[in-house]
Amino acid sequence: MRILILGADGYLGWPTVMHLGTKGHDVVAVDNYLRRKLFDEVGVSPLFEVPRLDQRCAVWESISGCRVPFLIGDLAEWEFVEKIFSGFKPDAIVHYAEQPAAPYSMLNRQAATLTLRNNLLVTANLIFAVREFCPHAHIVKLGTMGEYGTPNIDIEEGWLEVEHKGRRHNFLYPRQAGSLYHTTKIMDTDLLWFYVRTWGLRVTDLMQGPVYGIFTDESENDDRLLPFLNYDEIFGTVLNRFVVQAVAGYPLTVFGKGGQTRGYLNIKDTLNCVRLSLESPADEGELRIFNQFTETFSVNALAEKVKAVANKLGLDVAIQHVKNPRIEAEDHYYNPRHTGLLELGLKPHYLDDEALIRMMQFAVEHKKYINQEHFYQKVKWV
Repeated sequence: MRILILGADGYLGWPTVMHLGTKGHDVVAVDNYLRRKLFDEVGVSPLFEVPRLDQRCAVWESISGCRVPFLIGDLAEWEFVEKIFSGFKPDAIVHYAEQPAAPYSMLNRQAATLTLRNNLLVTANLIFAVREFCPHAHIVKLGTMGEYGTPNIDIEEGWLEVEHKGRRHNFLYPRQAGSLYHTTKIMDTDLLWFYVRTWGLRVTDLMQGPVYGIFTDESENDDRLLPFLNYDEIFGTVLNRFVVQAVAGYPLTVFGKGGQTRGYLNIKDTLNCVRLSLESPADEGELRIFNQFTETFSVNALAEKVKAVANKLGLDVAIQHVKNPRIEAEDHYYNPRHTGLLELGLKPHYLDDEALIRMMQFAVEHKKYINQEHFYQKVKWV
C-alpha cells in the first residue's frame, strides 16, 4: 500500500513511519518541524536530542533497508500539498499533522491563531487534495478522546442513536471539548463528515487517549530512532511526565483532586491501531470512528502506580496536589466503549510494572538532562 504520513517527525508520526515500512508498505513522510519550532518558542526541550527527519530516515535505511522519501513544508499551503499529491498518489493518508498540545493552544491569542490555522487548513487541504488526486484513498485521522469531554452517560464509539418523538436517528456523539486544541479536532471531524456525505470520501477517525512510552519494536536497535520524550507541562503526556518527575526527585504534580479519568494506551498499541485501520479500510462514503485506548485510569491512580514502581527502584517519590490551571471536571463519571479495534485484531499492551520500570531506567540514564523548570509552568486556561 502507498501511504502518506503527515506529521511524520512527531511523537507518533516517526514510529508510524518505521512500523508501516517494516510491514511492507511504501511510505512517504511529510513534516514542517512545527513541534520543534514550538519547543523553541516556549523554551522547553525533550529529555534527549532527537535527530531531524532527514537524519532519522538515513539511520532507518541503514538499519532496516527501508528507504523513506521525505518532504519538508507547510501543509497549510496549497501549493505544497498539490506538489505532494500530484507526485505521489497515495492509497491511504495518515493525518498526524496538527499542532499537538492542548496547553499550547490556551497560551495566548497567537498560539490560538496558530492552532486554528494549522489544524483546520491542513485538514481542509488534505480533503481537497484527496478529491482532486486520489478520490478513492482512505484517510486515517488521529482524533482524541478529549473531544468527548466527560459526559454523565456512557461514551459510545463515535455515534449515538437518538430516539425522539417516536423516530430514531444516528448522530455523531455529542462533543464538549475542554481546550481550543480539542475544539479544532471536533471541527476536523465535522469537515470530514461533511465531505464524506458530499463526496463519498472514506475516513477512519481514531479517537485516541493519552499515549505513553517511547519504545517500539523498530527502535530497539538504535536510540537515534526513538521518538520525542517530552516531560514538560505543555507537550508531555501525563504518564511520561510522572516518570521523569519521579526520577528527578520532583513531586508528581496532580492537578486539583486528581479524579480526572481518561483512556490510555501504550505507543506500540497506537502503531497497531493505525496499521489495523489501514489494512481494513473504511468503505467509500463512510466515516468510521474507533475509540483508541486500552484501559482507563484516574490521574491519582497513575500517580500511585508510578510511586509504587519508583519505590521498588529505591526512588523516594512524593505526590503533590496543586491548584488546577485547567477548566475541567475533577471527579466525574467516565465509561467509554472501545470494542472496534479489538474486533479488528488489536492485542493490547497493558500498563504493568515492567513497562514503568523500563521507562524509569531509561530516564535514570538521562537524568543529567532533566530540567526541572519544565515540569510545572502554570499554563492557565483563564
